[in-house]
Amino acid sequence: MTDRRVVITGVGAMTPLGLDLPTTWEGMIAGKSAAVPITRFDVSEHTTKFACEIQNQYDPANYFSKQEQRRLDIYSQLMLIAGEEAMKNSGLEVEKHDVTRMGCILGTGIGGINELEDTKVVFMEKGAGRVSPFFIPKLMSNALAGQAALKFGLQGTCFATSSACASSSHAIGQAFRSIKYGESDMVLSGGAETSTTALALAGFCSLKALSQRNDDPTRASRPFDRDRDGFVMGEGAGALVLEELEFAKARGADIIAEVRGFGSTDDAFHLTAPRDDADGATRAIRLAIRESGLAAEAFDYCNAHGTSTPLNDRVETLALKTAFGDHAKKLQVSSTKSMIGHLLGASGAVELVATAMAIRHGVIPPTINYENPDPELDLDYVPNEAREAQVRAAISNSLGFGGHNACIAIARFEG
Repeated sequence: MTDRRVVITGVGAMTPLGLDLPTTWEGMIAGKSAAVPITRFDVSEHTTKFACEIQNQYDPANYFSKQEQRRLDIYSQLMLIAGEEAMKNSGLEVEKHDVTRMGCILGTGIGGINELEDTKVVFMEKGAGRVSPFFIPKLMSNALAGQAALKFGLQGTCFATSSACASSSHAIGQAFRSIKYGESDMVLSGGAETSTTALALAGFCSLKALSQRNDDPTRASRPFDRDRDGFVMGEGAGALVLEELEFAKARGADIIAEVRGFGSTDDAFHLTAPRDDADGATRAIRLAIRESGLAAEAFDYCNAHGTSTPLNDRVETLALKTAFGDHAKKLQVSSTKSMIGHLLGASGAVELVATAMAIRHGVIPPTINYENPDPELDLDYVPNEAREAQVRAAISNSLGFGGHNACIAIARFEG
């Protein structure tokens, strides 16, 4: 059953730009940076002292009871909020359908690190007997999928994916395949990450992966710019409701876009650095294009992984030029990480939501802070201002630590 078509009928997002999709999208189109100095914990010993935070503006009490808060790490909380927005956006009434054919596949790179850090303090200061019975259920990476299935009553396939920065793109790719091959009629997919913590920040600082523009955070994330010096940490969640086309049409769903293809590869080269020749990323893009059944020339936009690191942006540009050939020069490429930072395991989900919105609204979000072109990087990076453009088809790239490469191809729905 490989001819089943898969469509997106609902989207939701919780990001540093806004605690819902409309606010997030408005901020993206306005070219707004969410980077701010970190004040939630002491950063005096960290080489990077800023991030695109969500925890500095998010109050769990506005969404969850005290009992619910005790059972949910913040990354699961954000996933449930984004998931609820996507479900409402889709208009799907789960109880009216066969819930055993409705699944939940979500991704996270790190999982419940807030719970881990907080509980370690309790353990060290008060002893083993004071560790909460909710510690493991909150910490585990699959909690967000299990909790979402519980909340929405989804009894079909349900699991979590974890492949660093490609986690939620892999989740969406598996959701697409689950529907395409007949296992499911609907899957809630996406991902969440809330790893802007003292320990995680220290780890990324030690890796020398982060920008150190502490005196000018809003201009720190500058994908494809000559003066890029590392990524900016971000956090949040993105959710998408995927449905089999006939199932969606039968209930009169509003179709946002169609998922056409998915590509997944690995570099098998280095745990944190991409291959210089971009072979793995190129193959992932080509696989997604091939499965889409569309010519390369049909693609108008790429939401790039675009981390603002010297290596990633060069390698991703090479991958696009190799995969698309001469058409790469006509491809519009932008990185929403320039505004919301790098959401790690949630990045692929939020970026695919942004890609779907670009198709829906005919507006491409910009790459902000693009001030000094890099002679090696010569594509159209939609610099600094959003652009009105009809997007027929688009790809979203995710390239993660571990050499993981994922690419999702979506297109305007045509009958």
